[in-house]
Amino acid sequence: MFRFCLWLELLRMAYKIRLKEFDNILEQDIIDLKALKELSFHGIPDDQGKRALCWRLLLNYLPLEKLHWTTHLNQKRFLYKQYIDELIVMPGENEPNGDVTLGDHPLNANPDSEWSTFFKDNEVLLQIDKDVRRLCPDISFFQQPTEFPCYEIVNSNDVKRLHTRVQRKVLNCANVERKGLGITKIALSVKKASGDYAPMTEGKEAHWEVVERILFLYAKLNPGQGYVQGMNEIIGPIYHAFASDPDISFREWAEADSFFCFTNLMSEVRDFFIKSLDETDHGINKMMSRMLVELKNSDLDIWLKFQQLDLKPQYYSFRWITLLLSQEFPLPDVLRLWDSLFSDEHRFDFLIYVCCAMIIILRNQLLHGDFPSNLKLLQNFPPMDVQIILSKALELSKVRIF
Repeated sequence: MFRFCLWLELLRMAYKIRLKEFDNILEQDIIDLKALKELSFHGIPDDQGKRALCWRLLLNYLPLEKLHWTTHLNQKRFLYKQYIDELIVMPGENEPNGDVTLGDHPLNANPDSEWSTFFKDNEVLLQIDKDVRRLCPDISFFQQPTEFPCYEIVNSNDVKRLHTRVQRKVLNCANVERKGLGITKIALSVKKASGDYAPMTEGKEAHWEVVERILFLYAKLNPGQGYVQGMNEIIGPIYHAFASDPDISFREWAEADSFFCFTNLMSEVRDFFIKSLDETDHGINKMMSRMLVELKNSDLDIWLKFQQLDLKPQYYSFRWITLLLSQEFPLPDVLRLWDSLFSDEHRFDFLIYVCCAMIIILRNQLLHGDFPSNLKLLQNFPPMDVQIILSKALELSKVRIF
């Protein structure tokens, strides 16, 4: 018992020392990003909002000069509110007597028509809505109401209209009643998706609704890429970290800050989500090929076994790499993994080593398995201490990445 108590006390002392190391960096007038990356690579403490603040810096959202933080954040958060005001389109909202068909109508084929934009937006919303509702199903966080919402955003007419559209799902053009050449009535068809959640009270919304809005605005601002299934798994951990920040002054702006951090991260991994770029240097096929080369160099026996079974990396590592392992582990482990990935000076080289480590750790089972059993094992990675994987990945990298 004495030894156990002593061990706990040593852990507490080590944790306090680690917190102090972060404080020493974050309290400087100019953040030493290299030192922050080296420290964060080995894990960022969960409490005191350290992870949320460090991720804002590691994802190049906050400037390194603390003097500029307030101005920068105010500008970005105001810009986000502008996006909401300008990008959520509701046809005919300013027409007299509420006639939504005056000067435009739902069958207008003109690409500049507000109705055309409205229908295209609804298609995007349908896909996003389906994905965000099943985000992190093992925890209840995303179905809970936001604790400190930004009421200016939540209560804005634009957001209320967006939520109404998502709840109604889609306009049913078959219910348009025509008289002559005009359209006098538009009926809304309500489709109840599986897994619908009880509506929030006035002025409240669930966390998944916030994530939905972030992804919708991102798709609108990036029409060349749009929304791709899986992006919800990238924004989820970021938003969770920011919306769980104990600092209320940061937590209430989790939505806007998450949007810009997500945008910055997507600028680095966007090639994973664009099929036409699969073969480029930063495309998903190139990343999987690099992983296979590293596996061959690190464990030839497993590589030969995979060759014998024709077990291609596309069968298991496509999801690993594209989604930064966000679906392979519980959320707390994903947060810890991303501490290291975001701290990688050569993002995302360390991701390759992590993927190889995951395979090598299972080498005994894989060497004795056949194609079906090995594929099932890799597609459903067994629970384990993520620190074991990270330690093995660091060992495989041979030299520190800083």
